[in-house]
Amino acid sequence: MRFEHLIEINSPATSVGSVVPPFTREQLWHGLMQRVQTPQRFPMGPERCEWRETEPGVYKREVHFGPHALHDEVEATPMERIQFTPEAHGDTTPVRLTISIEEPTPGRMVLRFVYEPVGEPSAEEKYYAEYRHNAWLHNDRDMVRTLRQWLNEEGL
Repeated sequence: MRFEHLIEINSPATSVGSVVPPFTREQLWHGLMQRVQTPQRFPMGPERCEWRETEPGVYKREVHFGPHALHDEVEATPMERIQFTPEAHGDTTPVRLTISIEEPTPGRMVLRFVYEPVGEPSAEEKYYAEYRHNAWLHNDRDMVRTLRQWLNEEGL
């Protein structure tokens, strides 16, 4: 049930004459850390997020959606990747998300999103896998769209 996709961030072919400024790796990293520390700023984000850094690059979070609170641990390798590992809750198998910054050629940057279950998904979860994959893809596209908006408005 692993799901993986790429979202292109900078492309030399599309940046020529484009009104969209390219991201630096530092700007992109800063934006990704906003997803860790202030996810409520993103579309469809939680109402609030409480976090603490337990050791360098490792965060424990409590993310609140109405009366529901989810707990996870986030490991951040600066300028490279962020991994979100949720604690189990209810009957749903937790799904780990890893977001990696890749630069296959100079000037071209992509984000790789990998979703992997932490345990064996139920038959029902397998049945709904395609719906979950579509929701994740749309959420990740919204995140990148928000980062681009912030880059234009705030310079990230």
